[in-house]
Amino acid sequence: MVASKIALRGTGVTAMTAALLTSAPALAQDAAPTGSDDVVITAQRDNQTQVSRNGSLGALGDKDAMDTPFAVKSYNEALILNQQPLTLGAVLENDPSVRTTLGFGNMSEQFVVRGFNLYGEDIAIDGLFGVTPRQLVSPELYDQVQILNGASAFLFGAAPGGSALGGTVNLTPKRAKDRDTNRLTANWLSDEHFGGAFDFGRRFGADGAFGARVNGAFRSGDIAIDDEFRRSAVLGGSFDWRTDSLRVSLDLAYQSVKAQHMRPMVQLNNKYGTVTAVPRPPRADLNYGQPWYNQTIRDLFGIFKLEYDLSENLMFYASAGARDTAERGIYQGFQLLDSTTGDAFVTGSNIPRNDNNEAAQAGLRFKGEGWGITHQLNLGYSHSRYVNRNSFEFGRFDDDAANGTNLNNLYDPREIALPVFNAFRAGDLDNPGPVERTRLDSMFVSDTLGFAEDVVQVTVGLRYQSIHLRQYDRNSGAQTNEYVKGTTTPVVGLVIRPSDSVSLYANRIEGLVRGSVAPAGTINFGQVFPPYKTVQYEVGGKIRVGRINASLALFQTDRPQELTIANVFTVDGLQRNKGVEFSVDGEVIDGLRVIAGVAVTDAEQRRTAGGLNDGRDAVGVPEYTANANIEWDVYGGLTLTGRVMQTGKQQVNVTNTLELPEWTRFDLGARYVVAVADAPVTFRFNVDNVANKRYWASSLGGYLVQGMPRTFKASATIDF
Repeated sequence: MVASKIALRGTGVTAMTAALLTSAPALAQDAAPTGSDDVVITAQRDNQTQVSRNGSLGALGDKDAMDTPFAVKSYNEALILNQQPLTLGAVLENDPSVRTTLGFGNMSEQFVVRGFNLYGEDIAIDGLFGVTPRQLVSPELYDQVQILNGASAFLFGAAPGGSALGGTVNLTPKRAKDRDTNRLTANWLSDEHFGGAFDFGRRFGADGAFGARVNGAFRSGDIAIDDEFRRSAVLGGSFDWRTDSLRVSLDLAYQSVKAQHMRPMVQLNNKYGTVTAVPRPPRADLNYGQPWYNQTIRDLFGIFKLEYDLSENLMFYASAGARDTAERGIYQGFQLLDSTTGDAFVTGSNIPRNDNNEAAQAGLRFKGEGWGITHQLNLGYSHSRYVNRNSFEFGRFDDDAANGTNLNNLYDPREIALPVFNAFRAGDLDNPGPVERTRLDSMFVSDTLGFAEDVVQVTVGLRYQSIHLRQYDRNSGAQTNEYVKGTTTPVVGLVIRPSDSVSLYANRIEGLVRGSVAPAGTINFGQVFPPYKTVQYEVGGKIRVGRINASLALFQTDRPQELTIANVFTVDGLQRNKGVEFSVDGEVIDGLRVIAGVAVTDAEQRRTAGGLNDGRDAVGVPEYTANANIEWDVYGGLTLTGRVMQTGKQQVNVTNTLELPEWTRFDLGARYVVAVADAPVTFRFNVDNVANKRYWASSLGGYLVQGMPRTFKASATIDF
């Protein structure tokens, strides 16, 4: 079934790639530099959008992808600067295996990786979970965005939010480089969203032992969706010290984001039996949200990290981080009642929340050789604690047809008064108390054995993870549930290097999430289930030729599913995702760079309740995703850019009677570098969704998220 989906019906990726490859001159920059041309050429080189095939693999440390049995790549700060992303999701859209959607009922981003969801709070910073801002991540603070495709329970441990089964994202903070950083940026995003950023970095002392880098950004105003307001402010400081044997760093950051009059996701409510098809998407920039729909999130977070070389072959490392989050908002639900007319009703809620997280890890890494076999031994321990404090109040959950106070329409929305919050209320809204405390402890050990001068490398490892969960009543504060469960997640990986430019690999690795608790209304209400695991098998190959990297992977992942059978809650179903991924990046010829790929996924339900949905596709998993990003240095300081994204059909419900059609989006852009008083100034202009296409981007979770309308972006950056 997977193979049959490889023949993509859309031709946008192929057409765009072929057109640019055939039209590009072999030497786009043959003109000899004269005067300030040297400044322009240097700046243009620094501005090149790049992908590096390496990244942090948690317990295994930083690794080159060619020497790892996993699929890993990193997107650099030049890509972030050039594409002017508003959120992290716009960066991850460059990866053909990733798509972005929204969290349930708020402005949080979620990601679909290999057909499984990845919550924003389950993204790591420098290998630590629980430190990243919970809902939205502003990308300006980070030097690299690394993505590992596949399960990662051994490598990183269990993610605190209960996702990261199909992939893990790790962020690397900006730190001082050997060359001074002096950068100022002004930017604009349609319709009336303005902002700016600064970035300064220095190294001091003998051999630049001490480094400091301070950067920040502020943006505010209406975006391309009608009357939707966004504001973000970030400030980060990184300080490091390095000697021949010691490396110490401290990264501190502040992030505040606000959204007002957001466009909500659309829930399908078949109360009257009239949601019989997926509704046609509204106008691309139409806002069917309410003016009172708003959210503000403030995050303070930081990480201390230490690496010390005890000897030439033995290193001790340790890191510790924390995050404090305050989240406030009035949230809106949009319930569609009729897929033809667009009739709907609006719900509202108020859910104040505070989070307090701490995480730490320490370990030893040893490299040695004996009996002709090399060893890379890792031994470590990790600990994290998470406290979720929240309370809530909800409005009614029906259409209130008697007086029509909350009736609305998808295609002709109108403003309504904020619903009265009288349906449900719990906890102290002014000072939310703890509702959940989670403690994770794990110990891990691994060894990578190299044979025949590391032509063959075998990685074996084991992590024991203990999950301690306590839940509390919001009103009384009394503990209502508790479990302490432990489980072991192994890893086995194989790498074969027939040459320096070729790597063949295979792995068996698991994902891990905390166990579920049977919900109210079921016979076994309150029953606590143990943590459950996914099992992934993967084989693939990587090739590096000159400035070109390419990889191919075939994978299968089984995930348990939650079911309610005869009013008894159980974890007994199964979702099996099988797929193939191909990606390529690099400079094809001088001045022509490409980031492209395709992922085809067959996500099948198994062991469903009564077998009714066995063999049907899982909800929210696109049949295929494909990307092609092109950069062409035309002449002098001018670079043209283009991107096409294709996404296949997605199921909306478990019975597969509702389906999102495939969609294609085109983005275009250009940047131009000039020298002003021997300082390079880069002007950028991008247009996302050039055709202003209206489309449903995602159905993950069973609700509809509309794609962004045509968006213009412009910026000017000076490096001095």
